Amino acid sequence: MDKESFYEKVYDVVRQIPTGRVTSYGAIAEYLGTKGSSRMVGYAMGACGNIYPAVPAHRVVNSAGLLTGKFHFPSPDLMQQMLESEGVEVENDKVVNFKKVFWRPISELN
Repeated sequence: MDKESFYEKVYDVVRQIPTGRVTSYGAIAEYLGTKGSSRMVGYAMGACGNIYPAVPAHRVVNSAGLLTGKFHFPSPDLMQQMLESEGVEVENDKVVNFKKVFWRPISELN
């Protein structure tokens, strides 16, 4: 699979994350059958700024619930603000109640 088609598959998954929920780079990679490619999922998230339809990249965090992608937003606080506007609580760049708001595509989409 080439990079562009992989990115499109990532974006298709991310667009299905419900409002108020988050998932991880690794969970997306697992769903796509490329379990070891969480870093590539991160690259896709970093490249989705001008993609249409919009990709809610703020809902993708690392496996510990950390907002590791926040520096890819126009402001380092924007990712947290977007999550909080959806009801996701964030403290010290980490999703509070991560397990409760975690959305696992492999079980939610299959």
